[in-house]
Amino acid sequence: MNVLGWDIGGVNTKAAFIKTQKGTVGELKTAIEYFPVWKRGKEKLPAVLEKLKKQLASSTKLDGVGVTMTAELSDAYQTKRNGVNHILTCVEQAFTNTPIYVLDVESNLKSIEEARREPLKVAAANWSATGWMVSQSIKDCFIIDIGSTTTSIIPVIDGKVVAAGKTDLEKLLNGELVYTGALRTNVAAIVDSIPVRGGTARVSSELFALSGDVHLILGNINEEDYTVETADGRGTTKLEAMARLARVVCADIEMLNEEEIVKMANYIYEAQIKQIADGLRQVHNRIKPRMKDKVPVVVTGLGRDFLARKAAQKAGFKEIINLAELLGDEAAVVSTSVGVALMVASKLEGKVIRW
Repeated sequence: MNVLGWDIGGVNTKAAFIKTQKGTVGELKTAIEYFPVWKRGKEKLPAVLEKLKKQLASSTKLDGVGVTMTAELSDAYQTKRNGVNHILTCVEQAFTNTPIYVLDVESNLKSIEEARREPLKVAAANWSATGWMVSQSIKDCFIIDIGSTTTSIIPVIDGKVVAAGKTDLEKLLNGELVYTGALRTNVAAIVDSIPVRGGTARVSSELFALSGDVHLILGNINEEDYTVETADGRGTTKLEAMARLARVVCADIEMLNEEEIVKMANYIYEAQIKQIADGLRQVHNRIKPRMKDKVPVVVTGLGRDFLARKAAQKAGFKEIINLAELLGDEAAVVSTSVGVALMVASKLEGKVIRW
């Protein structure tokens, strides 16, 4: 089977092409396109889909297309219903002669028509693709998926995803969604004050620096990983990142030296790890009576090593599995689109296809 899986986000559109035969994956190709829909314009989404389609499967007859999304939350749309419907229309335009399956929050694949009838069931369902994929091989675990913008914490018991939240709001309430990520998080959303020169400086609430600046300064990411727009529109060198971070306390690189700025970055880094660890503890405490005593944490996404792993360790977990060791580094960054592609291939072949 030739299947293309999509995770259409508000910032990044991710795609994965898989070729399967007799229950095994013979080929995997992935792609990601930075496309902030509210800035570039939702009318340009079809062109993004066409670009990635040509990149991954230009001369291949597709047997199915799997779709999940988070772009409906973008303020490019007045409501989530509007967003879901527009995204589905764009997908239909790109794949006129191919069966399309839309993932819902219960890990079911729906038709376009079913998805339109219940748009909130397919809104922000990408976490269930990762949960389903991992649960086929690891029956009891927590999954931490950290992308550029958000962190999903997904509990799995006895091979089933047991997330309590089905919408973003419900997930924010119970810890399964932590709105912090590897690149795009405003530093002022991570800390409200920072130790500087023996005192404590309250931070500016301006959009002066992002989490990507922190991780670039500390060497957690390189310039190529910093794929989103910076807060000041300048480049992604370490010096430029340091200048942005200095502004968070209303200073600059002439007022603060490199050592002082690196100390600031480390403080923010530890605070971000704590945010994620607190979410993991909240989810764990809720389902602890139903779960085995010692379970692994599976980490994936761009922030899998320098954020998810550290957060799991801070929360007291010992066994940590990097999904990149199974999928490869590139596929781990787009694990949601890989997951929905595997789900569609499994449906078409009539048996579960595991990675």
